[in-house]
Amino acid sequence: MASTSRTRTGRGRGRGSGSSSLPPPPSTLPLIIEEFFIVVYEDPLVKKALPKKFVDYLDGQEPAKVYLRAADCGPRLWTVEVLFDGQGRMYLDKGWENFAIAHGVDFGSYVHFKYEGDDVLTVKVFDGTMCRRYYYSTTRYRR
Repeated sequence: MASTSRTRTGRGRGRGSGSSSLPPPPSTLPLIIEEFFIVVYEDPLVKKALPKKFVDYLDGQEPAKVYLRAADCGPRLWTVEVLFDGQGRMYLDKGWENFAIAHGVDFGSYVHFKYEGDDVLTVKVFDGTMCRRYYYSTTRYRR
């Protein structure tokens, strides 16, 4: 029986390939906070604090108001005034109550925000079972 030996040749993978295609470690990447969520543990209609990392991402910008857009509900923007407490916290204030009522934000809701730029946040509301709430205008569209 003849003996065969296989020689392994590199194909650019693994160690010793000469170049690494690994991404840089996370600590060296720029911090980009475009999406976050809050969990409603207290009265859903009072002002809501946004995460400090999102405030840090705004890098000193302190908008007087933001515009909330419910995802998949058309182009309507809800104007919400913003408060800053001087300690790095940002709150959704006047206007939040109207948005919360219209979109069924309640105790135990998970509210997902996506920053779109220009002070616009797209919002998705999930109930306590982690199922997304959908809202339609009076004119329903069939898909």
